[in-house]
Parts: sequence; C-alpha cells; structure tokens
Amino acid sequence: MAEAMIDRIRSLLAPLQPLELQIEDESDRHAGHPGARDGGGHYRLRVVSPRFRDLAPLQRHRMVYDCLDSLIPRQIHALAMTLLSPEEAAAAGFHPPSRE
Repeated sequence: MAEAMIDRIRSLLAPLQPLELQIEDESDRHAGHPGARDGGGHYRLRVVSPRFRDLAPLQRHRMVYDCLDSLIPRQIHALAMTLLSPEEAAAAGFHPPSRE
C-alpha cells in the first residue's frame, strides 16, 4: 500500500515538473498518533522544481497542497516539505540527473 500511495503522490506532483522528487513514508514513526490511527500517512517530500523560482515558501507549500488536495486529510495526515528552485538546490550541492 505504501508504494501505491507514493506512486500516487508522485503522479499528482507531476504538474510541478520536478527535477528531483523524493518521497519518504514516515508513517511507521507515528504509530498510535491520532491521524495515523485514522489511516492518514505521514510523508516527507523534497521537491526541486523550476516552478518554485521567485516564490516565497508559503506559495510553494500552497502549490504542493493544491496538487495533493484529493489526498488530504484522509490518505495524507502530515507532510514535511523541502521545496527548492533549481538554483537553490545547486547552491546546496544538488545536480539533477542527465536527461540524455
């Protein structure tokens, strides 16, 4: 089930045109938490997208929430997000994979 949810999240985030997309299911670390008991997962995202250029963090978060709206709050209870433009990622040492 976790892989299916990760695949669904990946698909829903495709409009952001991510150069990097990491999705980690942290639900097992929150067993017993009220949201987890109701079936909502806890996920950590790292997204590098050119669509984040010149946007404030709040605007970036809203873009992600808009993409995942159909999953919140039932399938996704909590999200931890690192959202970067390509320039910010490069400054942090990220180099996107070659698209050859």
